[in-house]
Amino acid sequence: MYPPDMVAPMKEDLTVAGFSELKSPEEVDKAINETPGTSLVIVNSVCGCAAANARPGVKMSLDFAKKPDNLFTVFAGVDGEATQQARQYMLPYPPSSPSVALFKDGKLVHFIERHHIEGRSPEMIAENLHAAYDAYC
Repeated sequence: MYPPDMVAPMKEDLTVAGFSELKSPEEVDKAINETPGTSLVIVNSVCGCAAANARPGVKMSLDFAKKPDNLFTVFAGVDGEATQQARQYMLPYPPSSPSVALFKDGKLVHFIERHHIEGRSPEMIAENLHAAYDAYC
């Protein structure tokens, strides 16, 4: 587990953009199973590609005509049980931090793994998500 003071700015980077933190398996279940419409879930991380690529790209993707109805985040290495539960909904993809999942009415419809985040610009990640938003939102 990472010290709360260290990860606070990394969490805030998403919460100020409108993402709700999911800190328990029960919160994850409720968010995915009981929230109608489309939900974007980002598995946040302390790694450099989360800071340089994933978080900026996800935030940039929200400046688009179509976007998800709900925004959620879990933090790998901090909220371990919540992250583990979220990853159950992201199967068959292997655990990946950071990663981004789009759900529609509780079903996984789009997923961006870490290896699709590393080395990609925030603009490329936003464009990837825009295509998913066009298809599902």
